[in-house]
Amino acid sequence: MNRRDFLQIGTVGTLGLTMGDFFKLQASTGDHPSKVGKAKNVINIFLPGGMAHQESWDPKYLAGQEYRGPLGTVKTNTGERFSENLKMTAKIADKITVVRSMTHGEAAHERGTHNMMTGYRPSPALTYPSMGSVISHEFGSRKDLPAYVAVPNPARSTGAGYLNFKHGPFGLGSNPESPNFSVRDLSLPSGLTAQRFASRKKIREIVDDKFSKLERNDQLDAMDSFYLKAYNLISSPEARAAFELDKEPAKLREQYGMNSAGQRFLMARRLVESGVRFVTLTYGGWDHHSNISDNMTRQLAPFDQAYATLIRDLSDRGMLDDTLVMVTSEFGRTPKINANAGRDHWPQVFSIALAGGGIKEGYIHGTSDPTGSAPEDDPFTVDNYAATVFSLMGIDPRRELMADGGRPIRVVNNNVVEPAILK
Repeated sequence: MNRRDFLQIGTVGTLGLTMGDFFKLQASTGDHPSKVGKAKNVINIFLPGGMAHQESWDPKYLAGQEYRGPLGTVKTNTGERFSENLKMTAKIADKITVVRSMTHGEAAHERGTHNMMTGYRPSPALTYPSMGSVISHEFGSRKDLPAYVAVPNPARSTGAGYLNFKHGPFGLGSNPESPNFSVRDLSLPSGLTAQRFASRKKIREIVDDKFSKLERNDQLDAMDSFYLKAYNLISSPEARAAFELDKEPAKLREQYGMNSAGQRFLMARRLVESGVRFVTLTYGGWDHHSNISDNMTRQLAPFDQAYATLIRDLSDRGMLDDTLVMVTSEFGRTPKINANAGRDHWPQVFSIALAGGGIKEGYIHGTSDPTGSAPEDDPFTVDNYAATVFSLMGIDPRRELMADGGRPIRVVNNNVVEPAILK
């Protein structure tokens, strides 16, 4: 008899794991020397495709038309200027830091994304873990919830790399903005009542007891605890409630926006509030090689509403101080508008936004040159970014984790925390 026959509750994300397997793999296998820092939770908002810095965080309104582009600007409550499509974000600029000098050398989507998700350039010899996977490895789960969740699903370079997939993200399996949204694996399969579910659990306990007496294997006892976590997640109303957006007031859902940006951002807040340590949220497609004015206006407006509401909501709940919110993309866009009224790939300089979790408020770090072509001062590298994030989470950037073959690998290549952006 196959022991898994007693737990038929679906799969986790795209990995094909049962919930029992997921918690088995998530479980700690050793000590966690890292100590929780100022940031106890992370919401990593990733905008795939390469969002134009000129039409968002770093408008070049004094440059010529070929650099400035067609969009105007809005003045923030700190006296800076953002794109005209960030009107709501401009009103909470006093709560965030914008880094306008982010830079790396990878102009391909896959490689640029790997940089921003892992803190490392891609290597043919080794697959590096995402930051969320490192957090999962160092701190484990809380309240029987996954340590690391992808909203809506795992994206490129969000996996566990050399840490193995036990520290990969738990994917929702569906989009929070869908009218009939539900997270697979958290509801009983069709035809399985709560009573039958409890009976299966009891049968498993009997079988496990028999196996343990026969085999006298400590691993069996550990496996039992892993499956118990799966049962608890499914059977516990409190645990399941973390994923239930309909528990939120309708007015608040509308404030976030009844669209993909709004409901994903709200889901991320709900998850960290419930105990998830790290949420990676992806929204939109920002690869605007043509018609950048219309494309940015269409996509940035929902982002603007959702992001500004998220920052206010976290602040109102007393959560912003210990929740690090990151808005990143794999690179920026070319300084000049191209022949198709768009911009092409440009990793030499772009912008990211950081808030909460020990980040300075109302601050602009670094500048790009007058045409948005390169950092003019205080270049902010991938090493700077990853080291600062890990440091805020309480992980020494010099910490070494073990890769296959017993090779020690540092979580960040260089220990270069940027103190200027910290409170």
